[in-house]
Amino acid sequence: METVSFINMADGTKADYEFLGKHEEEYAKGLPGRLIEALKKLEHSFSGYKVSRLEHSLQSATRAHQDGRSVEYVVAALLHDIGDELAPYSHSEMAASILRPYVEERIYWIIKTHGVFQMYYYAHLTGGDQNARDRYKDNPWYEDAVEFCHLYDQNCFDPEYKSKPLAFFEPMIADVFGREPAFGE
Repeated sequence: METVSFINMADGTKADYEFLGKHEEEYAKGLPGRLIEALKKLEHSFSGYKVSRLEHSLQSATRAHQDGRSVEYVVAALLHDIGDELAPYSHSEMAASILRPYVEERIYWIIKTHGVFQMYYYAHLTGGDQNARDRYKDNPWYEDAVEFCHLYDQNCFDPEYKSKPLAFFEPMIADVFGREPAFGE
């Protein structure tokens, strides 16, 4: 197997980094498939809710799709809890980081902060601060995050709801993550 010439990044050459860039580009093309596999794992994530974490995600995306939201928004709704597996206490930030190069800044921010915004529905019952989201009151996307949690998160635990299957969303995932990534600050 061909590899770079260095063992310390500081010693890499232009050719080394061009070589790695090609490998990274090829690997990135597989991101949609890896995301689909990660979503499938949510079927057997932590329990206690009336639906699996996958079904919760499918309900969120289905509702967003039925409301005519953009493809980026629908995919973000689908992936908003994908961080549950590896980052149970910071899942919002993990999901947002995955989405960031592919979605508009507003959607990134909604997903990044939804963990705090969803606390409005339960924190007062568990000893937390129900109004923790108010620290973001001055953000221009505050109401967007309130709306996301109200319409596409807190109400997506219904075992009777008829969500679209994951396969329905796979072309949307391929579309969003097949785009040229844009890197913000």
